Amino acid sequence: MTYPETQLRHLLPLLLICDNLRDPGNLGTILRSAAGAGCSKVLLTKGCVDAWEPKVLRAAMGAHFQVPIINNLDWETLPNYLPTDTRVYVADNCGLYAQAHMSNKASDYGWVCDQQLSKLHKYEEEEEDLEPGASKAWLPEVEVQSYDLDWTEAPAAVVIGGETHGVSLESLQLAESTGGKRLLIPVVPGVDSLNSAMAASILLFEGKRQLRVRAEHVSRDRSYH
Repeated sequence: MTYPETQLRHLLPLLLICDNLRDPGNLGTILRSAAGAGCSKVLLTKGCVDAWEPKVLRAAMGAHFQVPIINNLDWETLPNYLPTDTRVYVADNCGLYAQAHMSNKASDYGWVCDQQLSKLHKYEEEEEDLEPGASKAWLPEVEVQSYDLDWTEAPAAVVIGGETHGVSLESLQLAESTGGKRLLIPVVPGVDSLNSAMAASILLFEGKRQLRVRAEHVSRDRSYH
């Protein structure tokens, strides 16, 4: 498929990975945001709704013809579709849970939702069931940072998980192996989490903003010389 020349000129070193997104309306909205932000590519893992399903097409409002979409990828082959030196960042509010053990600040600000806490408790219970001396290397250690701090110094891929199961263990392992982080979008107490499409839009346009600011700084530095 060929894409509009104007779209190609505005593509950014920013990719989107959809992790088990099953709601067609959400996926279509996310694709529309990805095209609007200038994503260079959208990758869909196995388990996602078909990108060409009619409800996805309606919600995407033509985004299918503005951004390359690669369907039905497994996690073993997905890295082959990432540019060299890409860092993978995961939208996962529950990432601050580990820090909450050391400080109540996270829970005070409502940055840890009940659903995601229960998922991490499940990981902890599985970890506790390991035999003495057994390896815990399968548990990724991915640092958490606020979404509005700089994360676009290298080509970046953002993982958005489905609302039912959240992000997969494989996505966290990929983030760990590429030197990426969990990106935290804080919400006020009482709000469980953001809609997947809303979270994707916030992160993608924040990435676009960071890249624009970096380009402006480079241009300013060159003018001084």
